[in-house]
Amino acid sequence: MSVESSRGLQQFKNAVGIKFQLYNSLFTALPFHRIEKTGILLSLLLNMCEEGYKNKKSPAEIIEDFFNKHTTFTDPKEKLDLLFRFIQFAERQIVLFDALEDSAFKDVNDTGGVGTLKHLESEILQYGKEEELTAKLKDFAVRLVLTAHPTQFYPDSVLGIIHDLAKALKDNDTLLVNTYLQQLGKTPFFKKQKPTPYDEAISLIWFLENVFYSASGKIISFLKNQFPNAVDEKNPIINMGFWPGGDRDGNPFVNAATTLQVADALRGGIIKCYYLEIRRLKRRLTFKGVEAQLVELENELYKNIFIPGKRTPITKEYIIERLTKVKETIIYETNGLFLHLIDSLINKVNVFGLHFASLDIRQESSQHNIVLESIAAKTNLLPKDYASLSDEKKITLLTNIKEPIAKEVQFDSAIAKDTIDSIKAIKQIQDTNGELGCHRYIISQTNTALNVFEVYGLFLLCGWDKKEITADIIPLFETVDDLQNAASIMETLYSNKVYAKHLKQRGNRQTIMLGFSDGTKDGGYFMANWGIYKAKEQLTAVSRKYEIDVVFFDGRGGPPSRGGGKTHNFYASMGNNIASKEIQLTVQGQTISSTFGTIDAAQYNLEKLLHAGISNELFNSRHKTMEKKQEKLLQELADESFDKYVSLKSHPYFADYLSQVSPLKFYSETNIGSRPAKRNVSAKLTLKDLRAIPYVGAWAQLKQNVTGYFGVGTALQIMEKNGKFKDLKELYKDSLYFKTLMDNCEMAMKKCFFPLTAYLAKDPKYGELWTSIYEEFLLTQKYVLKLSGKKELMGDFPVDNLSINMRERIVMPILTIQQYAINNIRELDDQLIHNSPLKPTYEKLVMRSSFGIINAGRNSA
Repeated sequence: MSVESSRGLQQFKNAVGIKFQLYNSLFTALPFHRIEKTGILLSLLLNMCEEGYKNKKSPAEIIEDFFNKHTTFTDPKEKLDLLFRFIQFAERQIVLFDALEDSAFKDVNDTGGVGTLKHLESEILQYGKEEELTAKLKDFAVRLVLTAHPTQFYPDSVLGIIHDLAKALKDNDTLLVNTYLQQLGKTPFFKKQKPTPYDEAISLIWFLENVFYSASGKIISFLKNQFPNAVDEKNPIINMGFWPGGDRDGNPFVNAATTLQVADALRGGIIKCYYLEIRRLKRRLTFKGVEAQLVELENELYKNIFIPGKRTPITKEYIIERLTKVKETIIYETNGLFLHLIDSLINKVNVFGLHFASLDIRQESSQHNIVLESIAAKTNLLPKDYASLSDEKKITLLTNIKEPIAKEVQFDSAIAKDTIDSIKAIKQIQDTNGELGCHRYIISQTNTALNVFEVYGLFLLCGWDKKEITADIIPLFETVDDLQNAASIMETLYSNKVYAKHLKQRGNRQTIMLGFSDGTKDGGYFMANWGIYKAKEQLTAVSRKYEIDVVFFDGRGGPPSRGGGKTHNFYASMGNNIASKEIQLTVQGQTISSTFGTIDAAQYNLEKLLHAGISNELFNSRHKTMEKKQEKLLQELADESFDKYVSLKSHPYFADYLSQVSPLKFYSETNIGSRPAKRNVSAKLTLKDLRAIPYVGAWAQLKQNVTGYFGVGTALQIMEKNGKFKDLKELYKDSLYFKTLMDNCEMAMKKCFFPLTAYLAKDPKYGELWTSIYEEFLLTQKYVLKLSGKKELMGDFPVDNLSINMRERIVMPILTIQQYAINNIRELDDQLIHNSPLKPTYEKLVMRSSFGIINAGRNSA
């Protein structure tokens, strides 16, 4: 263990581990509704769980043993009521642990160490890389795109308590901590109604206002102070993106009106931040000639957010012009006193403008064809037989549209009307928030070049001039097949004269989105990651052939199986054969609050991404591009793991297993997101329509995490039998990319706990399936440790390791309760007892358990 790791581990034990035991004892004494000894009884249940699983007992046996030994309850309703209290109590223990980790962040993490900007600064000065840094920062940026994907179970009120509790814990204010714990005990965690897309947007705007605004400002100020000539005002280096209110893919509740409403909220949010900062500035900048200028700008901002009907056409340029005048006055009149304060605000205005975050529009590819067929039926702009035409003829028509849809044309189809209104709304948002307010249209499930031309044609039909389409059309490739075909699809686009001209107007830059989540669901962990790596190689090659700067936008989720985990190491490990103009990725649900939930954490993790992207180019000799023979090794691994994963999905009871043994079918009842759990709401459960989040989340709650490792063990074993394991060990030492893949695989396995479901081994229907999953887990664990030379999973990440262990222990009773309830539901269904008065309560118990389990995992869905 390194000195840094050892220091961090000791700090974690002191600031989190010991404090959790201390404050948890306060927690145990809190009076909960109807049961005052909930905490004490929960401790007894935890002990029985630990002993019971060691003795190979089932969750049902453990729960029944607990009731027999520690209660006098005989009424099933009384028993279930106590289990609900346990869930409520454990949920609040998890909140306490979250807050402790947040409060200890700067103590546990070396915020000036390897991977930070301070570390980058020392390296650049040491190796004389100042000029190269200046060249890199002319067009390099990190874009974090906040999504509303439902993996965040904390309601806003609880997030607020976590924020305040973390501060009180950091200040060691025991009285205040006790008060917040009492507040937590009486604050509901369950949302009785689903949030609307606008609700989701407002929740995430809180993070923009309270976290990213300050964190981004600190980072830009640091870079400007240390390397004044390196930061180009035209390239803000940090960009924020936003999906709530713009992401229509499978969400029937998002429409053009929502999009405009959210764009307005984003504009109001950033103006409010500027207004409040100017109010604070006035307390320091009290000088002659300065205060009056600030008051004038303050009043202008005030009118735009607080006085109805007084909104003015204020612009980013206007704000910067006013602040620059203030800056000049400070320099010449006060010798630069407090100059850093005005510089900091100017930096933020350059980053956030009036848009705060760019609102992306996303829609599934098949919907555009439906819209175009409606247009063909209602107008003469497309031929009536449009639907029967070949792709080539459709592309010719769509790239040669001469006039827009007449205003008087009315469409019967809701999707046609909304799609047209949404494309028109982009222009409206750009007029108020600036071009960056909404300038990207993402096409999910892209599988042909026609999908892109359909959107291009719709822009023309909606009144956009060919020469003035100030929007980027972004294909999203997700499945294994789509990733393999991506390069040929892009070549079709690049070689089309009309599309090439559009790209020239957009600076010869093409953004391509690659989806980790659906790729994992489709092809398993290793194939999904390797498929994206190879797709990036091929897409880089074809883009360079046509002299296009390609930018990759990664659709990443929280867990390793959805592109999460040690993300920055992936970006640091890319070789010269993969374009690295920018780092763009989605950040969603739990990952927003766990990785970017505080200013310290957000700054640290943003710096990690910036460092990875910059050092990958400036110090690329450290991570050499993989040789052909090394790529061949990983391709073989991917193929073998893919075959094993497909064999699992092909098991006749696979879908039933997920549906009957996991909490999958209860996902949509948790009221954590506005989006349905399936794309095709009317259809029965199919893996194709099932969204990746509930799919991955269901495996996480089973503590089997199939999507994070399954197939890897078999693939490694086959490579050993073929005499190639020595080559893989060498590759593990030499390739940060391969090592990071394995590190994330270890993280997924570390969060597994098979004793929870070991009772299924004897199940007549599911025993074979459970055994095959468990055996693959053991095989993968064996070979991953053999490959790395470590003695335990995540052995080189001691702080993360301890955090996971503590969290898994807190949540063990909830896992046990959930499996107990699922087992009871299955037994009632098997006996065809559909009208049992207890069944609805069991179902609610399953659903309520999900909250604590997912929250404890932090990146499990």
